[in-house]
Amino acid sequence: MAIDFRKRNRGGERKVAETVAKTAVKQTSGTQTSDKQKSGNRKRSTKPVQETVQPEALEKAAPSNPNRRNSKNGAVNQNHNAGGERKGQNRNRNNNGQRNGQAPPPNPAPPTEGALEIIPIGGLGEIGKNMTAFRYGGEILIVDCGMAFPDEEMYGVDVVIPDFAFLEENAAAIKAVVVTHGHEDHIGATPFFLKRFKVPVYGTRLTLGLIESKLKERGVKGDLRQIKAGEKLKIGKFRIETIRATHSIADSVALAIETPAGTVFHSGDFKIDYTPIDGDPMDFQKLAEIGHRGIDLMLCDSTNALRKGFSESEKKLDPILDDIFRNTQSRILIATFASNVHRVQTIINTAVKHKRKIALSGRSMLKVMELAVELGYLTVPPGTLVDLDQTKDIPDKKLVVITTGSQGEPMSALSRMASREHRSVHIKFGDMVILSSSPIPGNEKTISHVVNSLLGQGAQVIYSDIADIHVSGHASEEEIKILISLLRPKNYFPVHGENKHLLKNAAIAEDLGIPKGNIIIAANGNVIELKNGAAKLTRRTVPAEPVFVDGLGVGDIGTTVLRDRKQLSEAGLIIVTAAIDPSSGFVVSGPEVSTRGFIYEKMSGSSEIVEEIRQTAQTTLENFERKGMKDVDAVKAAIRGDLKNLIYARTQRNPVIIPILVEA
Repeated sequence: MAIDFRKRNRGGERKVAETVAKTAVKQTSGTQTSDKQKSGNRKRSTKPVQETVQPEALEKAAPSNPNRRNSKNGAVNQNHNAGGERKGQNRNRNNNGQRNGQAPPPNPAPPTEGALEIIPIGGLGEIGKNMTAFRYGGEILIVDCGMAFPDEEMYGVDVVIPDFAFLEENAAAIKAVVVTHGHEDHIGATPFFLKRFKVPVYGTRLTLGLIESKLKERGVKGDLRQIKAGEKLKIGKFRIETIRATHSIADSVALAIETPAGTVFHSGDFKIDYTPIDGDPMDFQKLAEIGHRGIDLMLCDSTNALRKGFSESEKKLDPILDDIFRNTQSRILIATFASNVHRVQTIINTAVKHKRKIALSGRSMLKVMELAVELGYLTVPPGTLVDLDQTKDIPDKKLVVITTGSQGEPMSALSRMASREHRSVHIKFGDMVILSSSPIPGNEKTISHVVNSLLGQGAQVIYSDIADIHVSGHASEEEIKILISLLRPKNYFPVHGENKHLLKNAAIAEDLGIPKGNIIIAANGNVIELKNGAAKLTRRTVPAEPVFVDGLGVGDIGTTVLRDRKQLSEAGLIIVTAAIDPSSGFVVSGPEVSTRGFIYEKMSGSSEIVEEIRQTAQTTLENFERKGMKDVDAVKAAIRGDLKNLIYARTQRNPVIIPILVEA
């Protein structure tokens, strides 16, 4: 059979085995457009980013209803339930926010002259990835730069970060980033951001310490500028006042951002804790003063809006942990977030009270604790901490191990203990394991797997389903009401949460008398305008797709790669190879069939299926020979199609099929 190889890249195809090894995964998409063209590789084009109209921008924030938009500003009627909830991703939209397959919307109206634009790039309709841009008078101020954890269908993805495309197009306008606190969902993307943008980052001492550690880890330099709660600063045309807030991490602040177009209050993440571990409650006097001066728009944390009442104080855990320690004679292992310095301080205090030594496990736990002690946010009595490798000589009843992994992260210290892969800690029968956290949405399965593995090794496990061993760092309904009452904003914009959280937060504001038309429910990428005390949701959008980080790759994988990885994990891989004589163009060897993860070779009947696949591929090649067709891509597509039909008919599976034609 004569096949024309002039259209093909011959490099690396001299040997069949080398080709299979080097190109198998890369060719999973066959003749489809390369994934970099579809995935959000932000260097793929020099065309200006378009800010486009998106009439359907809120369809994922509320159910379809012809009366759901307020005629004044397009705000969603928050009395509707949140339907069609996305898992934090706009997967069916392209980079201009348009739905795939639909015609582009008409050109948007230009920005209102003299208006302040508020542009959420992340954090709406999802947990994490918080990032908001404020644009006024040709200048941009960014608040927070966070990451999100991948969900269970993002195979191989390490973290998810915001889309910087709009910011890249307007890089010269960016004046600074102000960070509200040091949790990953607010600082996790800073190393990726500072690789591209040379702008100062403002934050409190602990927050900047955590950011600096991240930058060093990735070899990135940054201009970090320390601020204190209560401080006022001027950044370009923005006047900013920081207000002390309480959260599950020290040094948290809220922000009052003043421009000639109006004043915006950004709550950051907060709760109202009258007895915080560090003794510094929220600055209610300052909040009342700011409210008296007037707030035109309030952005408020929605994470716990569905919870009635108040979030409990961190000090509530003192008697609970004390009771567990008093009644446990075995080794205690406690998993919590490394950045939750207040929780770690509570554990340390309880361990010291019961005369137990403390060992730390997990790279992030060691780094954060070292930083917190150095900066004075954590107090550890001398002689309390011991090296993890030296705990073998300490009686179990005298030892506590504080570890990462409360969310069941696959590579965390607790997960490695559960899977018997930890170098220094091996679970013993009777060990007491405490998961001192609540599951982040999407992590329930991984946490359950870790819990079951620990139970299977004879450990006792206390977690959120069976005991109240965690208090939230986010405001519940009554705390949100208190903050709204203190500030009395003219307009209200729920942020930081899934759609159900945003809508409930909006309902809380309406119950307190904020007019429905002044409450905005938006999606990532929407543009909100504020001027003369009026806020409105415009029809303009900016790119706000999730950007996937896989190893050293940032934005170089997208839905095509993720779909292929999912297909590989579910149905396996079939590779069909044939060698062609370049001088005659005829097949001189093969086709040969190799499979991975498709069928067990020693299973009865497997050899017959593989042989049937080989014969079908051979028939397809012979048909092309008779027709005199020489298009290599057409040959490969035909092999793929014929095998897909055969395999599904025989097995009801859809494996990835890779035909490879090489020169002999």
